[in-house]
Parts: sequence; structure tokens; C-alpha cells
Amino acid sequence: MNVVFCPQMLAPTQGYSPSASKPGLVMQAWQELWPDLRIRPAVALTESEFCRGHEAGFVRDIFALRTPNGFGTRSAEVNASLPYTNGAMLTAARWALDENTCVAAPVSGFHHAGWDSAEDFCTFNGLMLTALILQAEHAGLRVGILDYDYHYGNGTVDIIDVLKAGNIVHITAGETFKDPEQAGFFLTHIEDDLDALDGCDIVLYQAGADPHIDDPLGGFLSTSQLAQRDSRVFQGLLKRRIPVAWNLAGGYQKPVSKVISIHENTMRAAIEALRIYPGP
Repeated sequence: MNVVFCPQMLAPTQGYSPSASKPGLVMQAWQELWPDLRIRPAVALTESEFCRGHEAGFVRDIFALRTPNGFGTRSAEVNASLPYTNGAMLTAARWALDENTCVAAPVSGFHHAGWDSAEDFCTFNGLMLTALILQAEHAGLRVGILDYDYHYGNGTVDIIDVLKAGNIVHITAGETFKDPEQAGFFLTHIEDDLDALDGCDIVLYQAGADPHIDDPLGGFLSTSQLAQRDSRVFQGLLKRRIPVAWNLAGGYQKPVSKVISIHENTMRAAIEALRIYPGP
């Protein structure tokens, strides 16, 4: 299995969102379980790359500490991590596309960030930045964004609307699925979402932990149902020969070990899918 990581992701955000402190803990857990992971460093985004998906003044104001980041702070330490968290998603997607495979970027904090706004722990939208930069690098590339975080990806919708971004297929489960009574329908509906992504050259998958029924900010899938979700996504995409880059998205249970366990299951599902559909 392939993973993109770097120490710069470890910004001191634990006081604001337990989800933001996950990267190091997730990497430690993954490496203990799977010591043969292939790991590459994240390549940091440049200011001009941030401006592909965000208003230039907003980008400059964030880094100049004139505008609060997604945590509502003006923290130079947090902001220093942003080129790497967003760059990790792009690095993972480039790797997945180059090798027609599955790559993990253990980062989060994207889909609420809009064209010129930061919101709910999301400063910049690494999903849209990755999609737009890849499309600039590969003419005609069709990118899918499969957002299975519990919450609605309003920032992604905003950027797509402002830029009138074509050739991006955006699916956000948070638009429809909220209640435990919908769990069975959600799992069967995954195949419909995958059909909608058929024909994409790459899919960016938000494997959120916050749909877990015990999550204080989520709550409609059990542990086994989350594992089924991930298995169906990874196997469905790799069966279609669609490379996938995935991230951790939300997860707010305490202790954080409960969230780490969910991300271990996601990695397990990805590894199993690669065993069944190893690619070229």
C-alpha cells in the first residue's frame, strides 16, 4: 500500500479539533500493522497553486495572518502546515494516477473551505486544488470527488460554482444521508455513486470517520458498516480500473484511539482491494 506523509502535517491544532491531530497517530498505527508500506514525502503547494482554487487575496490574507484560518485562529504554526496537508492530497493523486493504483494521504480539513472562505477546521480545499491542478497538468482529465464524510461538502460546491468547473464529478453523501435508518440504503446506494464515477480518470475519496454512530458530530453507520463502505468503494473503483487517492476526513470521538481504529479499517479495506484488483 502507498502512503504520502511528512512531519509538517503535525501542526499543534489538538486544542481545536481532535481530527486535526490524527496524522502522526494514524501513521504510527499503520506502520505497526503494515511495516512494508511504501511512503513518499508530500510536496508542498505553492501560492500560485493555492490560487487555482481560491481567490488570490484570500490566499495572501491567510498566509499573512490577516484572515483567520479554518480553526478560527491566526496561527503561523498551523498555516505553515497547510502547503503540506493540501500538497499531500495532490502528491497522493499524482502517484495514484501515474501507477494506476490506490494511495493514502493521512490528512483532513478540506471540503468546507470555499472560494474565498475558511470554515469548520477547513482553510483550503485540498480536494478542489488537487482536481484543478491535475486538470491543468493533464488536458481533458475527468476527476471524481467522492465525499463520504458525514457533513455536506459546501466548500467544494462553492468552488465548482464560482469557477464553473467542468469535468469534475462531485458526490457528497452529507447532502442526503444522516440517520441510522438510512444505513442500509446508503450501503446499497454506493454502487450508484460508483456508476456515476465510471469514466473518471481518478477519484479523490474522503473516507470520513465521522459517519460512525458514536461520533458526537456524526452518527449513522456502525463500525462494520463503515468497513463495508470502504470495501465497496475501493473494490468498486479498482475493479473499474480507476485510480484513487484517499484521505481521512472527519472523526471526533474520544479517546482518539476510536477514530484511529476506524482509519485502520479503511487501510485494511484498501489493501484487500489491491490484493483482489492489483492493477497493471
